[in-house]
Amino acid sequence: MNPKVSIVVPSLNRCDTLAHVLPTLANQTVSRDCFEILLCDTGSTDGTLELVSHLHLSNLRVLTAPGLSRGPARNLGIRCAGADLVLFNDADILASPQLVQRHIEAHARRPGGAIVGCEVRIDSLEEYDAACGNAPRDRACGARPAGGRRRRTLHPAWRRRLAWFFFLTGNASVGRDALERVGMFDERFTAYGHEDLDLGYRLRRNGVRIRYEPAAVSYHCHPETLDTRLEKMEASGRATIRMYRKYRDRRILWRMGVNPLSRGIHSLLGGRPALGWWRQRAHSSPFARTVALQLAYVSGAKAEWRESGDSA
Repeated sequence: MNPKVSIVVPSLNRCDTLAHVLPTLANQTVSRDCFEILLCDTGSTDGTLELVSHLHLSNLRVLTAPGLSRGPARNLGIRCAGADLVLFNDADILASPQLVQRHIEAHARRPGGAIVGCEVRIDSLEEYDAACGNAPRDRACGARPAGGRRRRTLHPAWRRRLAWFFFLTGNASVGRDALERVGMFDERFTAYGHEDLDLGYRLRRNGVRIRYEPAAVSYHCHPETLDTRLEKMEASGRATIRMYRKYRDRRILWRMGVNPLSRGIHSLLGGRPALGWWRQRAHSSPFARTVALQLAYVSGAKAEWRESGDSA
């Protein structure tokens, strides 16, 4: 088999979601001979390997590397990829039936670049079934699904070019040669956050254009509690400072929202001590939720600065 696309999926103890995700990746509008799925398992103990053996997917390969974080796991997939085009997908993101085809077509139109697809936030498998049961509407990400509620997407359907900080590897593809040329994922990003943005930054610095393809749709089914979201935002703030220290490019701070303005607002709103007050009101107020998330993000950035003895 000489696949055109290698789909790289890092995973750790995600048997519950992989049971739904892997069949959506396997059942595409293009032939299975056209692509392969590389499940990069980093030491699952929840029955993931047993699940894979029962699915009997002919184009699925399992790469086991216990203890790796997401960046190194993806690098393992890149190194083992049999195709020239690598498509990144996460273990909780379901593919639309046309996902692989749309990425192939997008690269055929614009060779040599990177493609970021449309990632739709959903709360249940029923939402996925409803969306994929209406294929014509699925082609224009951002349209209203059954029920009339607008899909939760990051970009409008008319957008085409993206900045490096939108290179999110839940639904993104790029040539293996370009990935190897820029050094793939930086394996020093072991904590949560920004290993994908760091790669996007290096791709753009090396002349790789990042384009948006709204027809390449996937569905992120990962409901989170507010506390989990706040923890991730704080970790993202820390990752922003680590990325800044790597390049010493102040544009990273401005683009990522860690600048004198955001830091001043953070202090004006009470900083970390005020986070609990805003969190209590976040369940009933979207505004309070937004404030709480931003307080957590800037708090993480300030903490990383303080603990490292560094500053911008």
